[in-house]
Amino acid sequence: MHYGQIEGTGFEVIEPEFARCFIGHVRVERLWTGCRWAEGPAWFGGGRYLLWSDLPNDRMLRYDDTDGSVSVFRAPSNNSNGNTVDREGRLITCEHRGRRVTRTGHDGAITVLADAFGGRRLNSPNDVVVKSDGSIWFTDPDYGIVADYEGERAEREQDGCHVYRLDPGGALTRVANDFDHPNGLAFSPDEKMLYIADSGGSEGPDRPRHIRRFSLSADGSTLKDSQVFATSSFGLFDGFRVDLAGRLWTSCAAGVECYRPDGTLIGRIRIPEMVANVAFGGAKRNRLFICGTTSLYATYLNVNG
Repeated sequence: MHYGQIEGTGFEVIEPEFARCFIGHVRVERLWTGCRWAEGPAWFGGGRYLLWSDLPNDRMLRYDDTDGSVSVFRAPSNNSNGNTVDREGRLITCEHRGRRVTRTGHDGAITVLADAFGGRRLNSPNDVVVKSDGSIWFTDPDYGIVADYEGERAEREQDGCHVYRLDPGGALTRVANDFDHPNGLAFSPDEKMLYIADSGGSEGPDRPRHIRRFSLSADGSTLKDSQVFATSSFGLFDGFRVDLAGRLWTSCAAGVECYRPDGTLIGRIRIPEMVANVAFGGAKRNRLFICGTTSLYATYLNVNG
């Protein structure tokens, strides 16, 4: 289904810089609708398609950029949430119900990469990013085990909600243990910094609703120098991506917000649904795919992911 321009969408300029990030006549399009909670978009350039999760419906969907069609990629999906692509073009997925991170090979075979730490099951891996050295970094809040809607109710075995790094050799280490509910994450273009959202505000009004920025150690394997990068004024930050200039494009309740590398909010893309995650794609990576609550949206930008 193709719905064209949607009322209630548009570009809101807060700082003049944002006006140069989009093309004046370009609008936001709804590409498809029919989800319960759209999440985890990942672009596969070689096949010109986007995969994303429909979390409560326990399925992954596939948008074909060559003809605009949408099909079911995987069902059931173990209540998949965040997805990304590794350095070899393979799908990396966080599974809420599986309580694990998996890799789908080019032949379709699924390999479990991480499902436990310290001999205890993970909570419910949420979002994931792959660094250029092949290491896999992911967040592990408990959203998939506190109720049956996004996973399966179960006891938490870890002592909290943490952030992990999976070494290319398979060793799993905990890189941050002071989050309330870690969520989306992304590296800066030079990989010297890692941004991580804390969506603890979903559990109470006085809990975190911000994005933190960390510096990486000299060997790129640990985090240091934590600071709050931005605090959400519209609901919570969830998933986000960074463009080549270092600007951060993040989901929020009002749509998508764009932040300068110094943390200044420069603009907003209004979406008529709460947004959970975004991904850059298209042949030139100048198209922003947006997972709203029930729908997949997209718009062309004057920047590249």
